[in-house]
Amino acid sequence: MTLTPPPAWAHLPFFADELPRIEAALAAETRPVLPPTGQVFAALDALPPAGVRAVILGQDPYPTPGHAHGFAFSVEPEVRPLPRSLTNIFKEMQSDLGASPENGDLRGWASDGVLLLNTALTVPAGDAGGHARLGWSRLAQEVLQDLSQAPRAFVLWGGHAQRFAPFISVPGHLILQSPHPSPLSARRGFFGSRPFSRVNDWLRARGESEINWTRT
Repeated sequence: MTLTPPPAWAHLPFFADELPRIEAALAAETRPVLPPTGQVFAALDALPPAGVRAVILGQDPYPTPGHAHGFAFSVEPEVRPLPRSLTNIFKEMQSDLGASPENGDLRGWASDGVLLLNTALTVPAGDAGGHARLGWSRLAQEVLQDLSQAPRAFVLWGGHAQRFAPFISVPGHLILQSPHPSPLSARRGFFGSRPFSRVNDWLRARGESEINWTRT
């Protein structure tokens, strides 16, 4: 498998130091790899560093074929039923904002500067977390360090995402941490955390436009 680094992020050391080894591991993988090759870097392709206003950090792509397309928590628009974590995200958004998107395709959020980044960018079909130790985490670390140079909103749901908080190193950011929206933890504090309005309140206080969270 050959992956093309997103031009706007190609300055990160990961692409020279780690990506060739990951490509070799993916080429040796005997199971189908998700998402499709051309969508592995889709979230980074959609937003250059200067365009990022908020980051939502996920874990790895959905392992069900036809779901993942390179944006954390997002699925193709025709997917029904929605993954349970995404269903809970929409429940919280409905409670927080009084509305939610018409389908699970969140790619439109990039138009408002939202980077939906997973800490692992590939997964073997049917094996959630199967590529968690492949080396992708270094890319997430470097992206967060790069974005830390200017104030941004960072949304870290669950313990896995929160372990990356130390890479958000410069003061002045909004960092929201709560339990993960999965059915196992959503009722322990994700519901009622109001991440969407809190990000918009912070942006508005800075004189910036709000994010249209109901966009698909």
